[in-house]
Parts: sequence; C-alpha cells; structure tokens
Amino acid sequence: MKVPNHVAIILDGNGRWAKRRGMPRNYGHVQGAKQVELICEKAYKMGIQYLTVYAFSTENWNRPRDEVDALMKLLRNYMKTCLKTAEKNRMCVRVIGDKTGLAQDIRTRIAELEEATKDNDGLHFQIAINYGGRDEIRRAVKQIGSEIGAGKLRPEDVTEELITEHLDTGGIPDPDLLIRTCGEQRISNFLLWQLAYTEFYVTSVPWPDFNEVELGKAIEAYNTRDRRYGGVEEA
Repeated sequence: MKVPNHVAIILDGNGRWAKRRGMPRNYGHVQGAKQVELICEKAYKMGIQYLTVYAFSTENWNRPRDEVDALMKLLRNYMKTCLKTAEKNRMCVRVIGDKTGLAQDIRTRIAELEEATKDNDGLHFQIAINYGGRDEIRRAVKQIGSEIGAGKLRPEDVTEELITEHLDTGGIPDPDLLIRTCGEQRISNFLLWQLAYTEFYVTSVPWPDFNEVELGKAIEAYNTRDRRYGGVEEA
C-alpha cells in the first residue's frame, strides 16, 4: 500500500463530540489535543513523513471569549507536551500562521519548541495556529512586494515557485492527502495554495475518536485514487 508523504488534517468535531457526552466544549478540545499526540506517533510508524494539523484558524477568534481563552490555555500546555513528545519521537515541529497575533508568552514557547526540534530527523509536524489560507497568501504577497520595492526582486522574478517559497510552508512538500473529520465538506480557508492537487478524504468520525484504524481507512481510500496532475498520471 502506498503511504502519502504528507497528510494534512482539519481537526473538526471536538465541541460536538463533547456535547453528545453532556460535557462542555472545552472538554472536547482537551481530548482532541491528546489525540494529536497519538496520531503523530501512528502516522510516522505508517511511513508518513509530514503531518500538518489545523489547530486554530484566524476565524476562531470569533468564538465565545471563554472558549478562546480556554483554547489559548490549552495551547500553552500543549507546547510543553509537544516538546516532550518531540524529544521522544525525534519530531521536527514547525508552527505556521501569523504568530504576531498570539500572546508573547505563546510566541516564546513556539520559538523554543521550533529551535529545540529543528534538527530532529523524525516526523515533520506542522501546527497551524492563527492560520488562514488567504492571510498566508496576503502576507507572502506583501513580503514579495516589499522585496521588489527594495530592489531585491524584479516583477518578472515572481513565479509560482517564488510564491511557494514565501508561504509559511516554504520548504515543505504540498499535501498528498487532506483529511477532514466530523463530516463537513469544505476546506475552511486551510492551505488554499498548497491543496491544488491534494486528494480529499472526509469522515463522519469526530476528531477525538479519530484513531490509528481511521487513519488507516483514509490511507486505504487514498490508494484507490487515480492521482493525476493536469491530466497526467502521477509517476
């Protein structure tokens, strides 16, 4: 079975999962965070080299204040947990998104995590925090425009490859497979540029219940796809 090199996941359904159990939404987010750690380990054992998860979008700031505060608290705790997991599993961790929109202590923890794991040779794990696909492209275009204005680039130098390099995911291959949990069939402003030729897999299983078996089902479905790029089959 062919295993995708890069899998991206939209972690959906934490709140609904908790509600069905008579628990507050924040309980679902806590359980969802635990599941991320499990899937990181299982994904790498399956042969996946890159895993990118959508943890907190630019639109998530519009959620109720208490839920946002709880998510930020969870994020702070997760940075510590992720560092321990990375040390154990040799994960190379990278946070994508607009970090300037985060509290300074969170930015500091992110910087420490990225620095401590940058030379690890295990799973390349990307966490999208305060991330939006449109915002990412906007920031990349702004940076390119600034470099043109400074005389470092010419307008004719702007290619798809140059734009790709200026994205948060510069140096990371595009996802082969996108998984969305809990049944919604939209990409919700996630990796808009990078998903151009990605295969999509949607499952009704909410994220806290998404385990190794469910990941295996997604990869099995991926293997049934006829991968084509502009009408040309994948080599």
